[in-house]
Amino acid sequence: MTDGARVEAAPRLAQWRVDALPCYTYRKSLPFRIGLWSWYLSVERNNKQTCVKLFAENSNSAKNGPSAPIASFVTKLLISLPPNQQTIVHPGIFDKLLKPDGFVWAIDSSVTGRFVIEIEFLDLKVADPSGGEPASIWASQQIKQSSDNTALSSLARMLHDDILTDITINAADGSVRAHRAILAARSPVFRSMFSHDLREKEFSTVDISDMSLGACHAFLSYIYGDLRGEEFLANRLALLRAADKYDMADLKEACHESLLEDIDTGNVLERLQTAHLYRLPKLKGGCLRFLVDFRKVYEMRDELNAFLQTADRDLVAEVFHGVLAAWSGR
Repeated sequence: MTDGARVEAAPRLAQWRVDALPCYTYRKSLPFRIGLWSWYLSVERNNKQTCVKLFAENSNSAKNGPSAPIASFVTKLLISLPPNQQTIVHPGIFDKLLKPDGFVWAIDSSVTGRFVIEIEFLDLKVADPSGGEPASIWASQQIKQSSDNTALSSLARMLHDDILTDITINAADGSVRAHRAILAARSPVFRSMFSHDLREKEFSTVDISDMSLGACHAFLSYIYGDLRGEEFLANRLALLRAADKYDMADLKEACHESLLEDIDTGNVLERLQTAHLYRLPKLKGGCLRFLVDFRKVYEMRDELNAFLQTADRDLVAEVFHGVLAAWSGR
């Protein structure tokens, strides 16, 4: 590609200067960035018309990219015909979902000489995954980010500064105050506790005697959006138990994924039992693969003997079946 394929881009404006285009010629620009997407322009001329095309690189909803843009824009063709300049303006595109084929403008005249293709974006929106109204990336992105950050920092301050707390959480070795409304919003189990005439509602206390105060702090920090990475890693198993007990699927899945990442000979049997107890198929599969496929089961005879005497019988059977399958496949 030569420099002639480069598009000059501002936050909402793009201009592509095209030299004289011979008949039956196709040209495509280099990518240019506006909003969340990389864009391309192309132009094609035959003896009857000139076709201009605009499309976004991720307009086919690439797996890790933004969804197809919903665009509003004005397109102009600025044609240099000394001593005058002719301008051809498209009527305008409003809230158009730009699918892979993009936007095509066929001009029923043959453009001669140098010209400029100009795109002025009026708005760019993305679809709401939950089915609501599309949101403008310019009107909502910065506001939403600012709002989210402010809300999370305010929630964390409510917890840490004990602002208008109305419930006491009794852990195994201490207590901490919290807000029943926030707990109820994050967990259907808490919501049920505080909605019915149970002990927790009457006395404004929740007993979590199987969790240390440190783990309880980590649990509440997650609920209030303020959990630090080191605190999460240090309390994963306790957080997994709490997530299962209080029906918090997002926290349970976060623990599940994290426990998969650092399986070793020192923890594999404990994690295998954890996976079996809390119905974590990926973690169970990862542990069995570590033991059987990598033959670590033969390096852990003492640990394995203790495991076989205490583990659930169905789980022991799964381990034996895995080993037998590995033997028969040799």
